[in-house]
Amino acid sequence: MATGTPVGPAVGPPRLPLVSVRDLSVAYDDGPVVLDGVDLDLFPGEMVALLGSSGSGKSTLMKSLTGFAPITGGSARVVGYDLTNLRRGQLRDVRASVGQVFQQFNLVGRLSVLTNVLTGALHDAGPVNLVGGFSGVHRRRAMELLDRVGIAHKATAQARTLSGGQQQRVAIARALMQRPKLILADEPVASLDPRMSHDVLDLLHEIAREDGIPVLVSLHVMTLALEHSDRIEGMRHGRMVVSAPTARVDTTDLAAIYDDEGADGDVDAA
Repeated sequence: MATGTPVGPAVGPPRLPLVSVRDLSVAYDDGPVVLDGVDLDLFPGEMVALLGSSGSGKSTLMKSLTGFAPITGGSARVVGYDLTNLRRGQLRDVRASVGQVFQQFNLVGRLSVLTNVLTGALHDAGPVNLVGGFSGVHRRRAMELLDRVGIAHKATAQARTLSGGQQQRVAIARALMQRPKLILADEPVASLDPRMSHDVLDLLHEIAREDGIPVLVSLHVMTLALEHSDRIEGMRHGRMVVSAPTARVDTTDLAAIYDDEGADGDVDAA
């Protein structure tokens, strides 16, 4: 298996990963082992595609990075925190530092686009703002983020009136409102058409590069992963079977991920 390395020119001191997972295992009570000995590093400024068939462990790995899946073995350091040895209140800090983008957008449809973005600041809005509304500083930042993702003109529209691609842009702006140190995007384009899929992945890749935020994005479509990522991490049956810069991934690597398990794993599609 190829070993993942930080992307970019070798200038200055080596970068340290913002996520470092070693020999990670996850198992639920009276259930099978879901993750088995997983290693993963995520470095500032890179977008990493997480590939694998349904049931391979992709979503569980993402959940383990925010404490939503039980780590039963190994170690995981995320944005400076040891997830296996957290003190009181630290789990909340970890989750506040991780922006998440989901397949189903998770917006409140009847609320305005601007209000949905503002909810990304709830963790630091304070009790007065939660009662009386968000501050002008928060509102200005939310508008700046909507402008960045290209839909500032929709700020006052109800979220449910937007197209799927527009709603996902709102969700990305909401994640950025947290000032995240890491972004996890779990199948963010699964419900979008091909053009919107490329647009959303281009936006996430741009954020990774310009803001220095690692983006881990799980995908089913190999062609999207190969076009829009700096590195490929491939999972099969709860294990990491491929870890390499995207430019070095070949059909043998892709076969190891999917093992001829259906159309999404068709190596020829790459």
